[in-house]
Amino acid sequence: MLYPKNVENKLGFDTIRELVKERCVSPLGQAFVEKIRFSDNYDLVKKLIGQTAEFKLILQLHSSFPEQNYIDLADELGSIEKEGSYLSEELFFDLKLSLNTILQIQDFFKGKDERYPLLVEMVNQTVSEELDLYDIVSQIDGVIDERGQVRDNASRELYDLRRRILAEQNAVRKTLERIYKTARNSGWIGEEMTLTVRNGRLVIPLLAEHKRKMKGIVHDESSTGQMAFVEPAEVLEANNEIRDLEIKERREVIRILKALTSEIRPYLSELKKSYFLLGLVDFIRAKAKLAIDLDATAPLLVNEKIIEWNRARHPILYLAHQKLKKPTVPLKVELNDENRILIVSGPNAGGKSVMLKTIGLNQYMAQCGFLVTMSPDSKLGIFGNLFIDIGDEQSIENDLSTYSSHLTNMNFFLSHMNKETLFLIDEFGTGTEPNLGGAIAESLLENFVKSKAKGVINTHYTNLKIFADKNRGLINGAMKFDAEQLEPLYELELGKPGSSFAIEVAGKIGLPDYITKRAQMKLGTQQVDFEKMLKELEIEKKVYAEKNARFNEQNQRLKQKLDQYTGLKDFLDTEQKRILNDAKAEAKKLLQDTNKRIENAIREIKENKAEKERTKELREELQQFETKQLKQEKVEEGPKWQKEEGKIEVGSFVKVKGQQTIGEVLSMKGKDAEVAIGQLKTNIKINRLEKVSKKAFKEATKESPKKKLGGLDMNEKMSNFNFNVDIRGKRAEEAMHALDSLMDDAIMLGHHELRIVHGKGDGILRNLVRTHLKSYKQVNKFEDEHADRGGHGVTIVKLT
Repeated sequence: MLYPKNVENKLGFDTIRELVKERCVSPLGQAFVEKIRFSDNYDLVKKLIGQTAEFKLILQLHSSFPEQNYIDLADELGSIEKEGSYLSEELFFDLKLSLNTILQIQDFFKGKDERYPLLVEMVNQTVSEELDLYDIVSQIDGVIDERGQVRDNASRELYDLRRRILAEQNAVRKTLERIYKTARNSGWIGEEMTLTVRNGRLVIPLLAEHKRKMKGIVHDESSTGQMAFVEPAEVLEANNEIRDLEIKERREVIRILKALTSEIRPYLSELKKSYFLLGLVDFIRAKAKLAIDLDATAPLLVNEKIIEWNRARHPILYLAHQKLKKPTVPLKVELNDENRILIVSGPNAGGKSVMLKTIGLNQYMAQCGFLVTMSPDSKLGIFGNLFIDIGDEQSIENDLSTYSSHLTNMNFFLSHMNKETLFLIDEFGTGTEPNLGGAIAESLLENFVKSKAKGVINTHYTNLKIFADKNRGLINGAMKFDAEQLEPLYELELGKPGSSFAIEVAGKIGLPDYITKRAQMKLGTQQVDFEKMLKELEIEKKVYAEKNARFNEQNQRLKQKLDQYTGLKDFLDTEQKRILNDAKAEAKKLLQDTNKRIENAIREIKENKAEKERTKELREELQQFETKQLKQEKVEEGPKWQKEEGKIEVGSFVKVKGQQTIGEVLSMKGKDAEVAIGQLKTNIKINRLEKVSKKAFKEATKESPKKKLGGLDMNEKMSNFNFNVDIRGKRAEEAMHALDSLMDDAIMLGHHELRIVHGKGDGILRNLVRTHLKSYKQVNKFEDEHADRGGHGVTIVKLT
């Protein structure tokens, strides 16, 4: 049940209807817009929302869905049920075009049962299996050509008639051209006058004063009377013959059209059902187009009386803000069995009424089969009744004041409200003396709680805020307000009441202090203290929220530093193990070589019976081997750069302590220095650097760049860089690794545009890529490639 009768107008759903109509491409779809109805049938609503969600996916993934020739021929098909009636050439042409569209829709959904099950089921149920549309289109195509006319070869007689007409027309034209030339040479025809047609016959335009000089029939005159259109007597008979042939041709065309109509007459009922499909597809597609424009989604639909919405937005307000490039503040709303009624308070112009209409319009749209403007992780319930009391319903005819109209609505609510009901009330209890209005409102609220209905109420009454705080089944809510700047934030906060900030706002807009202070005195200490407490709580909450945000930011930075430290420590531990293992292996090898030489020397001394000369030679060989090993160790230690005294400043040449890396200081900031090491720049703590001489720097730079950069050859990277990467067919991990490599190289080399080929498919890889790209602050924007070069199967990335 809906209340009042104009609930759609009050919520703004009439605007939603118009927006859907604008997106339909035919009257067929627009007719379905008028049939939209609110439903509490869970299965029906779930199907309608599911169909729209599937079509939204089609519009996002496919560009091949047919969008033309949604032509309504239902009435015309009904007109040929009687024998002897027939469709005209134009209508048969429209029939061919529209049936081709139906065939294209059927072909599109073939093999897509798993991806679009609801739409495939709809198509299969609408188009009869007994109806062979291909055969009907083929029959029509055999008679009607691409210009919408009966083909010359539709029958042998028609072919002969048209050949004779063409021959006669050519003969007449030749005769007329000869007569025209003679008349022109005689001066009977003015400048730029040519042969023309009057009453279906070729005629010659003569100057009025010469029209009696040519034998024939005057068919017409110009509006000024200066020109006469004459059919010469020489072609009169020929033109009569052409007219007779054209009559016979038309008679034959009608005979052919009647025969073709007879062929399709047995399938009229099935064809009408097919046109029902055209209208339904046009309508659902229009809803899907609107959903894309609204960024609407299909949240979890449950067969319960519940509202658990995240990031809910008012659809019409969202569209208006999109045009103005303004953000729309989202709402978080929850109504459940524990907290059935939400009492919302806050300042005027703080967004309470918009909040109420956001809830009402989204719920109404959902139960009409629309996608809704909220986060997809929300939960949508189904209500049997929707009652609203929004706006002024005063009536001169019925002698109703604003307050009387509100009470009339409340009386209806009390009589019909139950656990199936969702009710929305704006400015509860206003319109009469405040104390009396507050008391009546509280009494009504007690009965609303007993009814087990779910609802949202806007109010300024303090007694209702206190009632909600002390009774089960109710929860307070506040439209957030910047108590320091005295500006509304349009955010709904659950769990606490809001202040009206009436005195503070009055002071801000310029009312004198003595007025506001006197108002506080008249208000009484209890109310002032209550409002003051709410204001102080609001300010304290804002302060702690800011502190919490700073703490979270610092904690995040600390976590990043800890991750960096852990990664560096793991790297150093690994390097230490590798260096020790390499050293041990080298020492083992050296020891083996040394032992081998000693053993060989001992064996040779024994074999030569310790000859002095040979023993001396062997000792010298061992000495040379020892000297060679010492030199090799010295080389491997690397050069020893001489330290230079003095303060490190911009332009100084420095070495990292404990390393052979040498660079030049580019800039200094606090305790950090920016150092250029080869083609790389890095920030290093000053206490980790020691100054070296310019000579040492020059000697260091004599080494190959490749060695200085630890294997990074920038020239080679630039020459081998490819801005295009193809990740089709890769697993998610492989694809993201390839994407990261491309991004790292592009950022290092300064490239500003990349091309990522991920394919179309289900759009999973495309969404994964674009989500990952958002993590790079260097990404300015990304977009689809041109349709001719891959469309939404390729993403173009623009880097800053």
